[in-house]
Amino acid sequence: MNIKPIKTEKDYTKALKRLEDIFDASHKSEDGDEAEILSVLIENYENHHYPIEAPDPIEAIKIRMEELELKQKDLIGVIGGKSRVSEVLNKKKKLTVDMIRKLEDLLQLSASVLVANYQLTK
Repeated sequence: MNIKPIKTEKDYTKALKRLEDIFDASHKSEDGDEAEILSVLIENYENHHYPIEAPDPIEAIKIRMEELELKQKDLIGVIGGKSRVSEVLNKKKKLTVDMIRKLEDLLQLSASVLVANYQLTK
């Protein structure tokens, strides 16, 4: 096992290739240990060099609605009437504190996700 820190794109590519070669190794083998260590190093490199931004609150709501198989009409009464739901989901109106509280319960989304700032459309 010859593991080094991943500092460059070349190191990253080499680590990915090596991990691909030993991916199915037994967890109790030297290759299995190497695969586990390489996974951690690769994840660390990716998190630092290719961060993934969290979705804005409205996109998070839409993603969660899809996961729960909810439709826009299912938010009537939580966000407000039919037109208010449409305005919020189309980023014409901002979420209110009351809406955030209700959405947090219904969608099981953290309020910290829902209070993030986002731009309204014109």
